[in-house]
This record gives sequence, structure tokens and C-alpha cells, in this order.
Amino acid sequence: MPKITMLPGDVISASEAECYATIGGSRYNVINAVSLEAKMEKKKKEVPILGRVANGNKTTGAKLTGKMTMHYVSSIMRRIAIDYLHTGKDTYFEIQCTNEDPTSSVGRQTVVLKGCNFDSIILAKFAAGENVLDEEIAFTFEDADMPEEFGTLAGMTE
Repeated sequence: MPKITMLPGDVISASEAECYATIGGSRYNVINAVSLEAKMEKKKKEVPILGRVANGNKTTGAKLTGKMTMHYVSSIMRRIAIDYLHTGKDTYFEIQCTNEDPTSSVGRQTVVLKGCNFDSIILAKFAAGENVLDEEIAFTFEDADMPEEFGTLAGMTE
């Protein structure tokens, strides 16, 4: 029986993505995004169990965090920060990220991050020389949905 492996064309190209943010009723195509990573980190409690040498681990919650690197060309998040500074009213927003590589057989995946709120933001920046200006925004979020899921690769199921 021949060994089953993944086809190289099924790997998702890192730049084949779309990113949208919905802020205060307006939807923005975040075309200045360079990268985004959102993760769920499980919170666990170590629990002793009678009759076992090793302790068990009980999941007790989750922490949802993300970071996005963008070209420094938009004032939208800075406006939100300055509005908060002046009014004390915080703004929560939604980020929708879709990965779809037309070469891959797995189709597309869309993840929606809900209740996003940035941790810190650069208000002003410059750098002399031949550099381009980027910024990284760390954020937390409250919930996530996945309205579209990748298909299963050929050979993954029997």
C-alpha cells in the first residue's frame, strides 16, 4: 500500500487572506494588515487524583488574545483611542478573517472574532531612513465563531 501524504498545493498560502473589521456599525477592509494571529489559551487547574502518581489537569476557563501587524497608514484605531481618552467610552469591534487559497482543495475558512478590544496602540510614530512604518496591535476578544470551515484533505480519513 503506498504511503499517503499531503499534496504541496493544498498548503494554504500565507498571503491568500481577507480581513475585515466592523467598528461602530462601519465595516472596513483591513487591506493594510500584514499578519494576524488570534489564539485561545486554556486555563487549567492541576488536580490530585487518588490512586494515580501523576496529577490530572482540569480545564477551568479560557483566555482569548490576538495580535495584528499592520502598515502604519490608518487613523481608525488611533481615533478610537483618543475618543476613549477624552470620553472614557471604550469601543469593542469585530474582526473577520478568511483564508482561501484557490490552489488548495480544502476550500476556505472564516473565523469571526467578537468583542475585540485593543490592549495598546501607537498614537504617533516615525523612523528616519529607508524603513516603512508598521505597527503591532495586541488585543483581547470575548468570543469567536467559524461560519466556514476548511474541508478535509484527501487521505486524512479512512
